[in-house]
Amino acid sequence: MAFSCSLQNLIFSTFQPHNSIVPSLSVSTLLFSRPSSSKLSLRIRFTPTPSSTIRASSSSSTIIAEPEGIKIISIPTKPIQGQKTGTSGLRKKVKVFQQENYLANWIQALFNSLPPEDYKNGLLALGGDGRYFNREAAQIIIKIAAGNGVGKILVGKEGILSTPAVSAVIRKRKANGGFIMSASHNPGGPEYDWGIKFNYSSGQPAPESITDKIYGNTLSISEIRIADIPDVDLSNVGVTKFGSFSVEVIDPVSDYLELLESVFDFHLIKGLISRSDFRFIFDAMHAVTGAYAKPIFVDELGASLDSITNGIPLEDFGHGHPDPNLTYAKDLVNILYAENGPDFGAASDGDGDRNMILGRSFFVTPSDSVALIAANASETIPYFKTGVKGLARSMPTSGALDRVAQKLNLPFFEVPTGWKFFGNLMDAGNLSICGEESFGTGSDHIREKDGIWAVLAWLSIIAYRNKDTKPGEKLISVSDVVKEHWATYGRNFFSRYDYEECESEGANKMIEYLRERVSKSKAGDKYGSYVLQFADDFTYTDPVDGSVVSKQGVRFVFTDGSRIIYRLSGTGSAGATVRVYIEQFEADVSKHDLDAQVALKPLIDLALSVSKLKDFTGREEPTVIT
Repeated sequence: MAFSCSLQNLIFSTFQPHNSIVPSLSVSTLLFSRPSSSKLSLRIRFTPTPSSTIRASSSSSTIIAEPEGIKIISIPTKPIQGQKTGTSGLRKKVKVFQQENYLANWIQALFNSLPPEDYKNGLLALGGDGRYFNREAAQIIIKIAAGNGVGKILVGKEGILSTPAVSAVIRKRKANGGFIMSASHNPGGPEYDWGIKFNYSSGQPAPESITDKIYGNTLSISEIRIADIPDVDLSNVGVTKFGSFSVEVIDPVSDYLELLESVFDFHLIKGLISRSDFRFIFDAMHAVTGAYAKPIFVDELGASLDSITNGIPLEDFGHGHPDPNLTYAKDLVNILYAENGPDFGAASDGDGDRNMILGRSFFVTPSDSVALIAANASETIPYFKTGVKGLARSMPTSGALDRVAQKLNLPFFEVPTGWKFFGNLMDAGNLSICGEESFGTGSDHIREKDGIWAVLAWLSIIAYRNKDTKPGEKLISVSDVVKEHWATYGRNFFSRYDYEECESEGANKMIEYLRERVSKSKAGDKYGSYVLQFADDFTYTDPVDGSVVSKQGVRFVFTDGSRIIYRLSGTGSAGATVRVYIEQFEADVSKHDLDAQVALKPLIDLALSVSKLKDFTGREEPTVIT
């Protein structure tokens, strides 16, 4: 005799086959049977709930090892299309990562791509920006790391570690590498974005030689190796051991703060921030730097607590878009541009590697920011007292930094977009300070761009310039410093037009059209009032290892130094983001106060006409102008 009944929604939270390898299981069918000569038996068939991201069942998974009592299980899987790493990791919508084995496949493909000596019995770091899905993802990554023979994982408390902090932890603790759970400046929450990337032992993002291997392995993967261990409590600092494998939950701020204290003169900065005639505001955008702002700016540097806004990290960034620019950080912009606004304002992004700098009624472009920091570094920042080794910028970033390098007689490098291209130069001792126009600035103190570092660099410059300013005297302002720089070096008017989430087909056709136009162009061609010097699709040969990357952006460079550049961004999670960069140099001081959009209008009109952007994308207006 046998009968069955369905209980579709019953959850047995205490029943954890393989100790929570499957996050939650539901009872789908109960089978009762009474064999002819036995007691009544109960068999319960469990199936994963829709939220499960790794599928494991007794019929398909196999125990393949038991080192020091930990069961290592092999779970059969199949390749999933579309897991190609972009400029800075794999980024998709949360619901994509929640699909069965989606994240697990990529993590396993990573281990399949690394030399065993880079992780076997080794030390890896793990952290993220606190966005939705990080908690579940952290447990999956920990278990797969253990399943592949990693010896120890360092993870930030609650899974929190900013991108620059991960790099700092890797370098200080001499880790083999680390995982960063973030989609950076992209929105968070169940309906939005999630991302993952891997940084190597120097703290820099994995090179394309590794990310290409990861993608190749996602197309051939057949098993996931995962440890049969329970979820780790990430809410308390301490060590949890599972045989030869251990997880250490660390304070997310301490290693990073210690590094910053060795770079900057905190006493000098504190002297500025504590002045009664200086007002400072930092907008953490409900992102990861909310965990760092109070310990650094308030506890160490003496800023008032109310100078930190949106300082609590939230899984959905408070329904905001954690991208520190004039559009998405509009509330901060309004505060600085209000009558009698603060003297200094700054913001950082989702994972803490980008920054925006503002003075009272004054915006500092990222291109100018890195140039200003480089020009003042050896005088104002102790880390650079012995000199600056070299300077570098991403190709689309304005030429303002080039002029500083030339005047200071420093080595200079132009690299593709993507922080990993700076890392080789830093490791070879050729580069100290670098930046990208996409609000990323940093130095060789780590191997990532660093939002709080940039804020502290600017505070150091302002503090140094005002160290002899007495109470009641007018402070030297952000705008004073920038305009003085322009008077010395000239001004590179610069703007970027972003067209987000365009249809990929139209965006790609536009780029192909531009490449064809480049192939037919020649020096001396007329573009309205501009005369072409050259046009190309940027190719970069790494001066350290000789590696070559091509198709990094279509450039039209004119004889007066003006430039128009077109790129498809690799940091989005859906569709294609078209970026158009427009730049024009102006030596005449009397014209330096012009609004950038006014000064660049003829070139902007030319850029839109040359590309036929509206025809290809259907877009009338950009999503963001910076």
